[in-house]
Amino acid sequence: MAELSSLSELAGTAPAAQPEAPVHVQKLDKFGRAYATGKRKDAVARVWVKPGTGKITVNDKDFTAYFGRPVLQMIVQQPIYATSRDGQFDIIATVSGGGLSGQAGALRHGVSKALTYYEPGLRGVLKKLGFLTRDARVVERKKYGRRKARRSFQFSKR
Repeated sequence: MAELSSLSELAGTAPAAQPEAPVHVQKLDKFGRAYATGKRKDAVARVWVKPGTGKITVNDKDFTAYFGRPVLQMIVQQPIYATSRDGQFDIIATVSGGGLSGQAGALRHGVSKALTYYEPGLRGVLKKLGFLTRDARVVERKKYGRRKARRSFQFSKR
């Protein structure tokens, strides 16, 4: 690398080559479905997305029966509504581990990833909303000499 003594010499040098952005391609199995795994806390969701009427099935139940609270149902549907794809895809998922809130978050993550595998053009919208990011927060472990992870035992002088 040659040393530059003035700014005019800098103008003549060629800029360094930028690495090209990765090209995302469609990933489908032999049945025409996109598969993805979503995770949140201790919950893991295995998700298959295929063209259909908009039916969402979780552990062989309708998702409204599985997730009783409207907030959890809304969380599951967020990626579909964000990409304006409601009524276009059937979603089949199996979730395990954690509680209902973590499972809904895992399902949202899995649906988002599977949608990007089916339609790579949707990646920008879902990434901007944060649906493709794995939320890595997990429960802190219990420490010895403590009642919980950070909570001490009750203190008394007498």
